Amino acid sequence: MILERGFEPVEILLVEDNPGDVRLILDPFREGKIYNHLSVVSDGVEAMAFLRREERYANVARPDLILLDLNLPKKDGRDVLAEIKEEESLKRIPVVVLTTSNAEKDILETHNLRASCYITKPVDFAQFVTVVKLIEDFWFSIVKLSKGADVDVQS
Repeated sequence: MILERGFEPVEILLVEDNPGDVRLILDPFREGKIYNHLSVVSDGVEAMAFLRREERYANVARPDLILLDLNLPKKDGRDVLAEIKEEESLKRIPVVVLTTSNAEKDILETHNLRASCYITKPVDFAQFVTVVKLIEDFWFSIVKLSKGADVDVQS
């Protein structure tokens, strides 16, 4: 069964430089129960160009959720997270850090940068698939996301 939010897919941006991890993440989302559109970029510079809708990304949809690896080429994931949370038009988009690091320093730093959550990638294939399905279930079945992430909210 595919759950839909209206007729629009849930927009997900995956920022991941490891092609193997991209495949491991794509498959469960394709088979999932949420109608989604997953875009993939492989470095931090490309991620920010996508989010700011620059050049070839001028017509992309704003993501409802960002899955962000920390150790990226060109621009580190921590820098990407800091920029996202500093920009008014991006800061409300939930960012799930999905990385191989389980270092306490990385966990603390990303929480201080206002990541929505921090998940260490499992090494085992079956556990990796389970984690991706749990991300989908939590963020799109339990949490209420705003479709207008770039809409200004006045107090």
